Amino acid sequence: MSSAAPYRSLSQAKRSRRSRQDLRLAIIFLTPAAIGFLVFLVWPTLRGIWLSFTSYNLLTPAEFVGFANYERMFGDPVFWQSMKVTIEYVVINIGLQTAVALVIALLMHRLTQSTLLRGIVLMPYLVSNVVTAIVFLWILDVQFGVPNQILEWIGVEKIGFLSSETWAIPTIALINVWRHVGYTALLIFAGLQMLPNDVFEAAKLDGAGEFRSFFSITMPLLRPILALVLIMTVIGSFQVFDTVAVTTGGGPANATNVLQLYIYDVAFGRFQFGYASAMSVALLVVLGIITFIQFRLTRAGSSDMN
Repeated sequence: MSSAAPYRSLSQAKRSRRSRQDLRLAIIFLTPAAIGFLVFLVWPTLRGIWLSFTSYNLLTPAEFVGFANYERMFGDPVFWQSMKVTIEYVVINIGLQTAVALVIALLMHRLTQSTLLRGIVLMPYLVSNVVTAIVFLWILDVQFGVPNQILEWIGVEKIGFLSSETWAIPTIALINVWRHVGYTALLIFAGLQMLPNDVFEAAKLDGAGEFRSFFSITMPLLRPILALVLIMTVIGSFQVFDTVAVTTGGGPANATNVLQLYIYDVAFGRFQFGYASAMSVALLVVLGIITFIQFRLTRAGSSDMN
């Protein structure tokens, strides 16, 4: 027993030294990311919250005005119109994108495991939002766009997809569905890959059909992944900006003036950074509440796989 003690002490010393080395290595690798997180996320967020209580225009020092910007926001009809338009866009975009992505993911999971097909599905996501918006701006042109040429050929009146108050937001939502659905489908596909096959085999032996297996097994097991996808897509949808800025610029008659575009216009068009910061903080709060509600309703922190 006494002869083994020095070896145990030596082993413990080695483990302790290795732990300290691992800790130093971890700190070295985490430091750049931590600095970037503090500089580009934490500090701008805190700075924006502070500016929301000030009157600031870049030319003069920030002047503290208390809750004046928030009072102005609650009485601003353009802000509420922008919020309404944004919510309309989010509902259309999320509904279509999630449904189509789920179908694509199921087809890839059941029919093929081709890496080439996954790459093709992801290709639209690799195109920037600005390029996508410019291409669809040409495609959907009232006079020369292909869809309107087809409508004219079959004797139907042309549609101003991006110039009509009725069609503009649904059209922008469809454009972004086309661009993002592949990425969303691959996230869901990755979740499907993790599902245990023995559960489906047991259900098949019990006589469960495809639809019964889908609603009774696939969807409950896939719930945490779908919850994560919904949270990510909702946050991203509320931040829509570049597609609208390129295609409609917020028109016609503020019909597509989403919240991010209005904040940008107030900040960099009118140099009212205090008021723009107040609206940004309001958007942050709204996203935080929506994310919390989604997390609780979908029980994203638990899994049905056990």
